[in-house]
Amino acid sequence: VLVQKLHTGQNINKVSINQNGINLYDNLLDTIQSSQSQQNNSSQPIIKKKKKNYGRTVKRLKYKIRLACAILRKSDKSTVFHLGKVEDYQKKSKEFMDKIQTYKCIGITDPLPDLILRTNKCLLDLRLVKWITQKQYEQLSIKPNEVESAHLYYLPKAHKPGTPLRPIISGLKHPTVKISKYLDDLLRPLFDQMALETTVTSDFELVKHLQERSKKNMRQETLFCT
Repeated sequence: VLVQKLHTGQNINKVSINQNGINLYDNLLDTIQSSQSQQNNSSQPIIKKKKKNYGRTVKRLKYKIRLACAILRKSDKSTVFHLGKVEDYQKKSKEFMDKIQTYKCIGITDPLPDLILRTNKCLLDLRLVKWITQKQYEQLSIKPNEVESAHLYYLPKAHKPGTPLRPIISGLKHPTVKISKYLDDLLRPLFDQMALETTVTSDFELVKHLQERSKKNMRQETLFCT
């Protein structure tokens, strides 16, 4: 009888311990779920608040940059930004333009409207004499809200002494881009065929061509064009 009672008592203790463990895990799961629910419910306002504060910070930063007469620009061949003075950019830009004598400042005069008008008139004249089709005319015609004048800007070379500027010409939305692309698509197959023997498309072909040229008494004044 004593052994039976002892055995029964041990079973009761095991059941009690197991039940307590189950209750503990249940309470822990409830706590985790409750915490996640509160976090999900409160995450949306926090995200909105962060976005709002971020936008305010950007506005303040832009205002301070303008107030200091500075320019914040992504640097050339790097992931960092460069903060420089407007007068330094203007000085280096003038030196570059005076050196190459290719570009000039147009001031407040905008040549874009006149360029759009003349280009569309030229396309219309070609259409009237039936040198281009109606589809080609509609494809190449310029819409004023889709174009902008080509412009020159600079990327600072922050990795070099004195921070020189790299000139970049942006003409992706120039009025004549569609005409240029159309002519390239039209003439590219013919050009590739005519220049097949003198065109190099890989490093291996370049080395091979140089070896062949060297066997034919290549001179020092020979020019290679890319």
